[in-house]
Amino acid sequence: MTTRPPLATEKLSMLIGGRSAAAQSGDFFESFDPFTGKAWALVPRAGVADVDAAVQAAVEAFRGEWRTMTPSARGQIMTRFADLVAEEAENLAVLETRDNGKLINEMRIQCKYIPQWFRFFGGLADKIEGRVIPIDKPGVFNYTRREPLGVVAAITPWNSPLMLATWKLAPALAAGNTIVWKPSEFSSVSALFFGRLFEKAGFPKGVVNIVTGFGHEIGDRLVTHPDVAKVAFTGGDATGRRVYQAAAGGLKKVTLELGGKSANIVFADAKMDAAIPGLVSGIFAATGQTCIAGSRALVQRSVYDQVTEKLVAFAKTARIGDPLDPETQVGPITTLPQRAKVLDYISIANGEGAAQLLGGKIPEDKSIADGWFVEPTIFGNVKQSMRIAQEEVFGPVLSIIPFEDEEEAVAIANDTIYGLAAGMWTQDLGRAIRLPERLEAGSVWVNMYRATSYLSPFGGYKQSGIGRENGQTAIYEYLQEKSIWIDAGNSIPAPFVQR
Repeated sequence: MTTRPPLATEKLSMLIGGRSAAAQSGDFFESFDPFTGKAWALVPRAGVADVDAAVQAAVEAFRGEWRTMTPSARGQIMTRFADLVAEEAENLAVLETRDNGKLINEMRIQCKYIPQWFRFFGGLADKIEGRVIPIDKPGVFNYTRREPLGVVAAITPWNSPLMLATWKLAPALAAGNTIVWKPSEFSSVSALFFGRLFEKAGFPKGVVNIVTGFGHEIGDRLVTHPDVAKVAFTGGDATGRRVYQAAAGGLKKVTLELGGKSANIVFADAKMDAAIPGLVSGIFAATGQTCIAGSRALVQRSVYDQVTEKLVAFAKTARIGDPLDPETQVGPITTLPQRAKVLDYISIANGEGAAQLLGGKIPEDKSIADGWFVEPTIFGNVKQSMRIAQEEVFGPVLSIIPFEDEEEAVAIANDTIYGLAAGMWTQDLGRAIRLPERLEAGSVWVNMYRATSYLSPFGGYKQSGIGRENGQTAIYEYLQEKSIWIDAGNSIPAPFVQR
């Protein structure tokens, strides 16, 4: 078991212009460990003046050494940064777990995987190419360039702070942009330690800036700042809409990765020894606190009773406890307000007539009484009209919904405002190829769940977001195309120059 460090209230610093910075107000706020329920770090409480300073530093960096650096040189710095992150992966994983309560096993996997994003996009930095166009104007040479946007505001949530920030930072930096990153006020500690590695890697001062604080105090200024060219946001759909509206006032580009209500579909021919653990891990491994949580288990009616019985029995064996213990399988909810929201949804589900088959309350185990836990909860015979079948709970709550055939499975899966992900379990090869084309989701997994990679695009349909992260296409989210015209022979008469 990883040793839990002693309680500390170290005053941390932001990163602005390549220097450690306190909030100009001098204020701090507490960061809490969800397992102990106690404060363990003090984080600078930034204000508008701090945001302005960070954006100004990013503007100066963009116009300075970073802009004139060759793409190959930028890529080499990113590779050095990846090596530093790899060296610090264990420490960063512990910080993540203490700050957001997710399992140390998952945080270790994520933190060890993060360097691959910086290596991959660092390798793409010098492979951004324009094209020569065989233009229809005699004596004219026309070609295009892809250029960075400028200052990117990256706003990230509390559930996987470093991984979700990396999805934005790596392609944005490879494209030649500079960054102002605001992590969630609930999980800022790992971001501030992560930030210390940028200078060590050789990034020019001001290329990456980190401001910490509350969204209602600094978020609007960051999103609407006239010198911010793009906003990359991950979070809830309600907040995402507000970000989108605010960014629209400045006609800023946006990438939004928002909520989900993903269907995890089990057909009668599925290998149940794989499907049952797949359903459980899809919702409970991250305590349901992931945008791609398989929170709706769609089960073919002919095997509904069998699957439900096995699913409840298997979920009962989940070990709840200290997320720093590698044996723990279900950790705490990251924030107290989120735990209250989860418990409210459980009450709503009971009020709407869903059959509560497991969990539904705060654990009675006194050894974890200080933590912000909710038992793994399963509801059976859920109707698609119920709120727990339509709204994102973002907690360890699974709804089991029966279906008759493929047509009904697709109809139920698509009957939501969201479209982030979906999963299906079947041994029918034709179905495995046929159904993903009909599921309205940005990612579809067959006989697996919750897999992502730096090589494959990720994003949502419908109200689950705008744009794509990861994969080669992600770098183009941070570039703009310029068309350049040269009169090679001075042969174009003046009246010819027109739109």
